[in-house]
Amino acid sequence: MDSDVLWAALALVLVFEGLFPFLSPSGWRSTFMRLTQLKDGQLRFFGLTSILLGLVTLWLIS
Repeated sequence: MDSDVLWAALALVLVFEGLFPFLSPSGWRSTFMRLTQLKDGQLRFFGLTSILLGLVTLWLIS
């Protein structure tokens, strides 16, 4: 993998991560507060789902 592609991907992650608190700080804050109340198993499920969706997306576009 070209290192420029990796840095571009990481930069896009930062852009997407910053969009939600920038566009709707109160909505982001309330969502984050609800996330802190989830059990570890629930958070792991959402993390695994995100990983799998990302891998499937990468597989489809390459």
